[in-house]
Amino acid sequence: MKADPAVFPETPIYSRLIAERGDIPARARDEADRLHRLQEQVFSSTSNPGHPQNVGTAPHPPRTSPSPPDG
Repeated sequence: MKADPAVFPETPIYSRLIAERGDIPARARDEADRLHRLQEQVFSSTSNPGHPQNVGTAPHPPRTSPSPPDG
């Protein structure tokens, strides 16, 4: 993956970091785009009653109240 020159100008140290560690800014942008698409699916499903509600999410376990201390 090549860095976006508009965001990060090509410099020797930046090029070396990309070679050693990978293009972290590009991976972060890709993950943000993925999460944004998932968010759009979830919000559009809540506005469309016939559409499934749980798109790509696992159900949350039920909350339990703390039990009173023994004594």
